[in-house]
Amino acid sequence: MTATSLQSACAFVPHVLREYALLADGERGVLVGPQGEFAWMCVPRWDSDAVFSSLIGGQGVYAVTPTKRHVWGGYYENGSLIWRSRWTTTSAIIECREALAFPGDPHRAVILRRIIAVQGDARVHVLLEPSAGFGRAQLRELRCDDGGAWHGRVGDLLLRWTGAGSAQLDGARHQLSTTLTVPEGDHHDLILELSETPHTDRAPDPDWAWQATETAWREAVPRLGNTIAPHDARHAYAVLRGLTSAGGGMVAAATTSLPERAAQGRNYDYRYVWIRDQCYAGVAVAADGPHPLLDNAVRFVAERLLEDGCQLMPAYTTTGQAVPDQRPLMLPGYPGGTDIIGNHVNAQFQLDTFGEALLLFATAARHDHLGSEHYPAVRAAVAAIQTRWQQPDAGIWELDNQRWAHSRLICAAGLRAMGASGASIADAATWNALADSIIADTAADCLHPTGRWQRAPGDPRIDAALLLPALRGALPGSDPRTVATYHAVHEQLSDEGYVYRFRQDPRSLREAEGAFLLCGFLMALAAHQQRDAIAAARWYERNRAACGPPGLFSEEYDVRQRQLRGNLPQAFVHALMLETSARLATAPEVLS
Repeated sequence: MTATSLQSACAFVPHVLREYALLADGERGVLVGPQGEFAWMCVPRWDSDAVFSSLIGGQGVYAVTPTKRHVWGGYYENGSLIWRSRWTTTSAIIECREALAFPGDPHRAVILRRIIAVQGDARVHVLLEPSAGFGRAQLRELRCDDGGAWHGRVGDLLLRWTGAGSAQLDGARHQLSTTLTVPEGDHHDLILELSETPHTDRAPDPDWAWQATETAWREAVPRLGNTIAPHDARHAYAVLRGLTSAGGGMVAAATTSLPERAAQGRNYDYRYVWIRDQCYAGVAVAADGPHPLLDNAVRFVAERLLEDGCQLMPAYTTTGQAVPDQRPLMLPGYPGGTDIIGNHVNAQFQLDTFGEALLLFATAARHDHLGSEHYPAVRAAVAAIQTRWQQPDAGIWELDNQRWAHSRLICAAGLRAMGASGASIADAATWNALADSIIADTAADCLHPTGRWQRAPGDPRIDAALLLPALRGALPGSDPRTVATYHAVHEQLSDEGYVYRFRQDPRSLREAEGAFLLCGFLMALAAHQQRDAIAAARWYERNRAACGPPGLFSEEYDVRQRQLRGNLPQAFVHALMLETSARLATAPEVLS
């Protein structure tokens, strides 16, 4: 792509998902494409309107791109979400070091970009064309002050851009652009600020901003030395931390509307906090130690339980509000998909979230990280299970309301775990008795004639989610039902080292949907529980490789095309990858 072609956001076409990197500061995130373009960013919060939305056919872009022919690469600095786009041109090697200033300010996004001439002079074209409201509100009221800083408005946001005093304004296109030449061995900084409030302070000093961000990431991401792949485990932790707001809520993904299957209508908005996913993340990081993301999860989930009790919703915004109703944006969408914001999960009941909450609390208690202020939330979750465990629910896959076996068994696992985590003798006896009743009831209507668990009373199919209750202690790993379920998932839902959720119809597994990476890591944990270390390692390594150069996982993986499918990055996949890396570093008998 040449400088003359870089005249508009329209010049940047969508790429396959494996080529996007994530910048995140806890409050919002950016997807950076291989041309150095910001294809997605919502400001000020994850669920706000986007200012850069070319990913789904909207307007707005911020790009730093070599002017000469080039090939792309890149990498994250270890234990951080500081990304380095790296291009080799016909005469130079250029890097663009980029990050959101970390930790993030809930009201102001600060975007750091440092152009580095690694070898030869770096010549790049820079384009800034923000467009708020998914493309409805363009840059306006633009002026350049005496210090060379640009000021303006985009929608309700105030903009300040430093380091680009040479930029030229194209008023018709509502864009700023410039071409920069950086001498070999030197660098040039650009800082873009998007704020809800006026900029009353001086523009950030680039060196100070970079140093503060480096230090914050270094302090935020633990060593994770008790894992079989510390580098990847730390990267997963960094992704989870980047998706976690100051209030403790972790969004399920940074994006909306990225299709799970082309032209199948399976497009969703995941820029919200799923209680289940948050619990997965807390339990996962605790497999290595009581790291801060465990405390964040406990705090957010406990607050929601104390507020809503048995009416706990499956998902919330990062500020603890209800997820808005689903509606279209009337944009073209990512190729093969349609555009959607909001999520119909706001009208669902998902029973297993109460069991997952108890599993999270029990994990925190084992690390002595469950305070007395959290016990009312424990009792709220137990009371919700006592009241609602026999009711049909939407289940882990958010389908039609049935008495899903997984939902009930996870509640039993949570009750058992909480009973074993230092509860009083009376509470432990009551909770274990309820768990026994739930398991007996589930066995009465969801035990397949072959001895394995089945999905629901009227649905005899096997489901990969049914691996999870035994992993969490609802039943022992040696229980015949556990063993039979493990073998059934292996035989009926796996293909080439990947695992699918369930068989949807007579088609082959891969024709119906992508492999579910969450299920692949569950299979690795289940093999580990069955003391098959070789199989566990194979499942783990196969699914760990299902990512692109930035090491980000989506929800599904298209095995045939080796492509990522669905929203990016999917938090619960990173959580289970991290947990598996930690569990496989211990002897199998440690996993009960």
